[in-house]
Amino acid sequence: MPLYHAPVDDIRFVLHEMLQVEKYSNLAGFADAPRDVIDAVLEEGAKLAERVFAPLNQSGDQEGCRIADGVVTTPNGFREAYRTFCEGGWPSLTADPEYGGQGMPFVLGFALSELWSASNMAFAMYPGLSHGAYEAIRHWGTDAQKQTYLPKLVSGEWTGTMNLTEAHCGTDLGLLRTRAEPQDDGSYKVTGTKIFISAGEHDLAANIIHLVLARIPGGPEGVKGISLFIVPKFLVGADGTLGPRNGVAAGNIEHKMGINGNATCVMNYDGATGFLVGEAHKGLRAMFTMMNAARLGVGIQGISQAEVAYQNAASYAKDRLQGRAITGTKFADKAADPIIVHPDVRRMLLGARAFIEGARAFYLWTGLKIDLAHRDPDPAVREANDDLVALLTPVVKGYLTDKGFDSTVAAQQVFGGHGYIREWGMEQFVRDARIAQIYEGANGIQALDLVGRKLGQNGGRGLMAYLGECEKFVADNQGDATLQPFLDGLATATGQVRDGALWFMQNGLANPDHAGAGSVEYLHLMGLQVLGYMWAQMAKVALDARAAGTATPAHDAKLTVGRFFVARLLPDGAALLAKVQAGADSIMALDAASF
Repeated sequence: MPLYHAPVDDIRFVLHEMLQVEKYSNLAGFADAPRDVIDAVLEEGAKLAERVFAPLNQSGDQEGCRIADGVVTTPNGFREAYRTFCEGGWPSLTADPEYGGQGMPFVLGFALSELWSASNMAFAMYPGLSHGAYEAIRHWGTDAQKQTYLPKLVSGEWTGTMNLTEAHCGTDLGLLRTRAEPQDDGSYKVTGTKIFISAGEHDLAANIIHLVLARIPGGPEGVKGISLFIVPKFLVGADGTLGPRNGVAAGNIEHKMGINGNATCVMNYDGATGFLVGEAHKGLRAMFTMMNAARLGVGIQGISQAEVAYQNAASYAKDRLQGRAITGTKFADKAADPIIVHPDVRRMLLGARAFIEGARAFYLWTGLKIDLAHRDPDPAVREANDDLVALLTPVVKGYLTDKGFDSTVAAQQVFGGHGYIREWGMEQFVRDARIAQIYEGANGIQALDLVGRKLGQNGGRGLMAYLGECEKFVADNQGDATLQPFLDGLATATGQVRDGALWFMQNGLANPDHAGAGSVEYLHLMGLQVLGYMWAQMAKVALDARAAGTATPAHDAKLTVGRFFVARLLPDGAALLAKVQAGADSIMALDAASF
């Protein structure tokens, strides 16, 4: 069975040494999360991930979910694991205390999301989308809706879903056909079919709260006529008790490539009772409250699969004997040297590790920015951090899942033929990682969102502020020769991101295809640049520890991996910028009939 060890020490390094979260003890949530509390939460979360969730990952994949008469049964052990999860108070960690939450910092919740997904991605998805439903209702719901649904979602007694996609429309939600007929009592009757609904039906929770996009007859065409509805699996009485079964049922479980332990359902709505969330015909903005939360979570899924795959590949490489080192025998007492001696194996392992550690810093740094956007008393600080999160959300989702998948495949490759065999578990990590590039907005859509919407949002305020922050870091640290390679790499990458944005400004209006043709490369360029900024900050922390005489072997390893990133990965930025600036002509030249 594959191994998993929660990377608590590296998470602590980022939280305490790089981000110095203790500085924010004056903010709500952080005051209740001093260092010892954060460390204790991480330790307990690690035990849950390693001892409860991870042992069910491979068996859950092989067993899968079963459906009979619309009732879904999850794999053996999932119900007990979910009960343990809820009894430990984990669903409530970052939720508002007004609804039974613990109010802990979002950045800590992000760290635990990695542990849950790495240990068992399919299981983690059951409570995972409840957070998106919670945020949508908390932000847009009535007081009565909040009191009815949020405490149960926060406790985990109920779970939530997002119902957007239909068979004929995915990204283009303006085409959706599900309708909601108004009733005299203020409710609606929702009718239609949704597909690809993660955790749409299961036996883990007492109720499932579906958030459903539908059209009210007579509303505007396209996306301007979409509304959002709460459609519970069981109707809820005025006293909060569960009433009769609503007119919603799972019609089938999708037969899919991975995440087989999660019930991805076709959901049939047959005059189901629904309740409007927010304003009529304004469902799209409420939906994006869910989507943005989910997209950040999916980005963390991308790194999580890379992490668990890397751990197994590194262990295998140190144990598997095969051939001799090209510089001469290293283990003369053995029949062959372990494959860790071979440069190409090290290239694959270090490439994955350099991405993972940089990406971990990236998502935790983003989580801290979300905390500041919500909790800082200064409106200007909240606005600046909100700008940054909006700018980088598509990068978190798109870059971390694209490169997370690449890193997972590289880890599988380390195993050679054994990586293709089920018992080693590597092929499951690859299959599970693949979905993260697709759902919650396929990565091509994330790239279009970045280039077409986020770069120019508020006159480019977020982008300019972020690039200015990076340039200030470089300027403030000039003169440190040991840090200079990191500074030079960051300065080059920052210039490339700026040049790419300027090229779109100069060429995109004349031919919008230029933006579409270069958007994915630009997203990857920006992701690479952000990791360059993360690595520069981590390198500075490690070098400062050396100067203070407090460095540990972990600090030395951090510098070594960081230098690999600067030397072997960061130069890819030049090729990405060249592709952006190549424009759309060669892509659009071939007529459709010739494909």
